[in-house]
Formats: sequence, C-alpha cells, structure tokens
Amino acid sequence: MPDLSTNCAGIRSPNPFWLASAPPANSGAQVQRAFDAGWGGAVWKTLGVPIQNVSSRFGAINYSGTRAIGFNNIELITDRPLEVNFREIYETKKKYPKHAVVVSLMVETQEEWKDIIKRSIDAGADGLELNFGCPHGMCERGMGSAVGQEPKVNERITAWAVEYSTVPVLVKLTPNVSDILPHGLAAQRGGAHGVSLINTIKSIVSVDIDRFVPEPRVGSQSTNGGYCGAAVKPIALHMLARLSRSEDFDLPVSGIGGITNWRDAVEFMLLGASSVQVCTEVMLKGYRIVEDMIEGLGEYMASHGFQTLDQLVGKAVPAYSEWGDLDLNYETVAKIDDKKCIGCQLCVVACHDGAHQCIHPAKEEAGASATRVPVVDEAECVGCNLCQIVCPVPGCISLVAVDNGFAPASWNQHVTTGAKLRPKKGAH
Repeated sequence: MPDLSTNCAGIRSPNPFWLASAPPANSGAQVQRAFDAGWGGAVWKTLGVPIQNVSSRFGAINYSGTRAIGFNNIELITDRPLEVNFREIYETKKKYPKHAVVVSLMVETQEEWKDIIKRSIDAGADGLELNFGCPHGMCERGMGSAVGQEPKVNERITAWAVEYSTVPVLVKLTPNVSDILPHGLAAQRGGAHGVSLINTIKSIVSVDIDRFVPEPRVGSQSTNGGYCGAAVKPIALHMLARLSRSEDFDLPVSGIGGITNWRDAVEFMLLGASSVQVCTEVMLKGYRIVEDMIEGLGEYMASHGFQTLDQLVGKAVPAYSEWGDLDLNYETVAKIDDKKCIGCQLCVVACHDGAHQCIHPAKEEAGASATRVPVVDEAECVGCNLCQIVCPVPGCISLVAVDNGFAPASWNQHVTTGAKLRPKKGAH
C-alpha cells in the first residue's frame, strides 16, 4: 500500500484528506468523529468574535436529478464562545496527536490577531489558516474577502500572523478576484508557509418566484452568500493551476472547491495541492465518504507506481499551457461504436444545433439495424467533443486522433516562423 501521509506547509497528517473550515468542523465532538472515520486533518470552523447566525442559511442548485450540485450558504464564523472552542481543540489534539488540527481565524485589529493566535497555539493547533475569503457578512465589516481582495492588506496581516505564530500559517484565498496570482504572491511576501484555495464564490443561488425573495430566505429578505459544492471545481482547479505554474509562486497549497470523491482529490494533487479540504460533500453525505477516498487514492497510486504523494503532486502542471502554444495540427474525429449505440440521436441534435453539422442520421435504405446508428462525416468533423459529452452511453463515442500529415505547430509558431497549419474544416 502506498504511503498516503502528507506534509502540507509543515503540517503533517496521516492522509491528505482534511475537513474544511465549515459546519462539519464546528466542534470537538464532530472533529473527533471525523478522525475516527478516517479523516487525516481538520480545519476548525473559523474563530473570531462569536456572532449570531441567521435562519435559514443554506441553499442549493439541483440539476437533472442531481442533488445539490451547487451549494450556497450565508452562515458566518463560529457562534460558540471562544473558551469552549479552545477547550475542545485542546481535548481533540490530545486525543488524536497524529492528526492535523488547523485553526481558522478571522479578527480585525493587530492586537486581536496577536491574542487569538497565541490562544490557538496554546490550545494545541498544528497550524493556522487565515480566513481572507468569506464573501458575505464579514467582508462588510472589513474582514474576510475584504482583506483577500487587497494584496497589500493581505500581505500586512499575514506578516503579523507569521510574526506571532510558532506554527505554520496558511492564507485562505478568495476566488472573488480577476486573477488569483497577485493574491498568492502577497501571502508569499507576507511570509506565509502555504495557501489554501478556494474559498466560496459570492453568489445568489436562486429566487423564490412566489415570495419574490432570493434564497436562502430569512423572513422576507435575503443576501448574497458563498457558492461551493461540485459546481465550483473547475474554477478551483483553474486558480490552483494558475499558482502552480507560476515561476514566482513557491508555496505549498491545500486545495479546496468541489471535491466529492477520490478522483477529484487526485485532480487537485496533480495540479499542485499537497492536501485537500472537503466541506459540502460531507454536509450532504457524512464523514464516511473518506473511506472511499482513502481506498480510491491508494489504489490509484499503486496502479500508477506512486509510492508517496510527493510523486504525483504537480505532475499535470507542465501540461497546462497558454492557448497559443497548443498544437493546432493535432486532429481528432468522432467514432461511434455501433454495438453500443442505442439510436437516441442526441449526438445528431447536438451536432446540428450546437456544433459543426457533421453527424447525420443513417439513411433508411441502410437496413433496420443500421439506421439507428448516426453517421459521422469525418471530413467535416472538427473533434469538438460535444457528441461524446451528450451521449448517454459510456464509451459509445470516442475521439480518435488521425494522422493528417502535418507537423505539430502552434499559433505562436505559425506567427513567428510561418509554420504551416492544416486546412480549416467546417467550410460548408
């Protein structure tokens, strides 16, 4: 069995799966049950001046029968006394010395940062996570994403935390920015030992069309919240890769955003994350999902010859390039497996209305068995992938590379050296 233990910015845990700072890590009893289930670490629900939360506070996007593909919350930081939180942190760390207990923090003044950092470390925290990402409630008070969106403020408060801390400091970055790199570099300049990303995305999840109030509803009003869940994974992966491929950024990353299973976790690791944090999927399905994550990750590593996590972290980063560097002469065409095709014609509709009009119904005279299988006009197929995406039968449609006789050439090569590009398709 491969070694799943990880060291993320100096914070060690028996596996890379951590609870994110959220309701699943709200109390000692919860975190301890999570550790019993197999979680390697937990980031305690954000501590600061305790607040009064609202009711209700969660909303969701359901799509095509999938329960809560997107999740929204307007919940804020801890609403429990700090003394209770610190006592439970101490008890949890004492009982589970090999598990990572990271404490998320959010306060305003320099003195408050100094005080709460000392108390967190005294309670046994293995690391600190500075919450510079909360996109609602706290940002109106000058905290959360109000800090995360200002690189100079990010750098200054990070420097305070690093000065006062004797344990590693992670900066949790907000995705509510146009480019994540300046904010990661600000944390790096401030002396952070690592970053975690992404926090939730500012959003309104839906509107009650009978009451005329956005959701989740608090009486007759609502507000914007933080969007998370499976739907945000592509955004999180992009921001992670943006940092990982930068020559200027050189900090470990704890990846967050839409992780629902071991495959998602592997994708984050391949793009540079050395630990992953999960919230929404735990809220929907419970702590035991980590069992499949651990088993799946171990089997994946074994099947690819990885003995340690370090061997796979960042392995996909070199393959992430600018559009202008992609090989424009690489060509694929769609192939339909007539033994698997059920004749639903979804690929025909999608190709004709949404793509390049190169998949057509079979002609009647082809015979009853053959008429169910659409025909691909390979001379016109641009290999866009839409047919494969809409096909309901796994493995029925594949995109196959073809040898067109043209040497590899990117747009940048074409512009600078005159490299020859293959003729465009779809001229009909």
